[in-house]
Amino acid sequence: MKYKQRKKQKHLVKENLSVYTVENKTINKFVNKVIEGDCIEIMKNMPSESVDLIFADPPFNIGLKYDNYNDKRSYEDYYNWSEKWISETYRILKKTGTIYIAIGDEFAAEINLILKKTGFNFRNWVIWYYTFGQNQRKKFNRSHTHILYFTKDREKFIFNAQDVRIPSARQQIYHDKRAHPDGKVPDDVWVFARVCGSFKERLGDHPCQMPEALLERIIKTSSNTGDVVLDPFGGTGTTSAVAKKLKRNYITMEMSKSYVEVIKKRLEGRHEEIKRESIREEKQKGSLPLFEFCG
Repeated sequence: MKYKQRKKQKHLVKENLSVYTVENKTINKFVNKVIEGDCIEIMKNMPSESVDLIFADPPFNIGLKYDNYNDKRSYEDYYNWSEKWISETYRILKKTGTIYIAIGDEFAAEINLILKKTGFNFRNWVIWYYTFGQNQRKKFNRSHTHILYFTKDREKFIFNAQDVRIPSARQQIYHDKRAHPDGKVPDDVWVFARVCGSFKERLGDHPCQMPEALLERIIKTSSNTGDVVLDPFGGTGTTSAVAKKLKRNYITMEMSKSYVEVIKKRLEGRHEEIKRESIREEKQKGSLPLFEFCG
């Protein structure tokens, strides 16, 4: 379901970025900003029904190392915390809004339940297969992350199927003339390589950098030009970077001061500077990992 493209507005924010009209003027002070702080507290100050799309990649609560966050809470604490931030996302999403949450095996079922209890409507349980994981001795190697796709309304939401079609087997293998000439809508298993330390796309030492191609599929599918895309757990800023590239407005929240700086530099195109600083920090630590285990 597509909505009309919105007209440009010249002076939405003071930053030197491409900006577009936002219908809800009270959201303007948050738009195209990278905000340092607790996402729950920040979202509490945002107006209701002001955001079109949310992508959230929260800490998985599996003990990963973050510079200012405890990733090993008790089960009850993590569950209650998840209820709080998901409740705020529901409030700030427009009636036609969509949310995607990336989560690991340990709490995927719980996050799915919380989303339903909060009032969201289930669309898909997507599996992101990232082609390889760390070798395990006493269990199968984990090589996937769950992406839960929900909408606020059961019927009225954005789904731009034409923008994300991919070649189908009927076209490429069987050469079936009955196949859709533009390909097919992607299945619910997505194959995107994880962003390893040796990849050109890699920025810094954040343990869970998302690939731009994955966010591009999500943003193209569930938003239109000029829409507001929010990421409550900014990380290295993949969501905001892709949103900007696709001419969407973004709101990014991040607790870590150092990663707020990384995101700002990334949005300014200072990628090489980020990489140099990361290499210098890793040399001081005495290691340069090829990749971090995520989820």
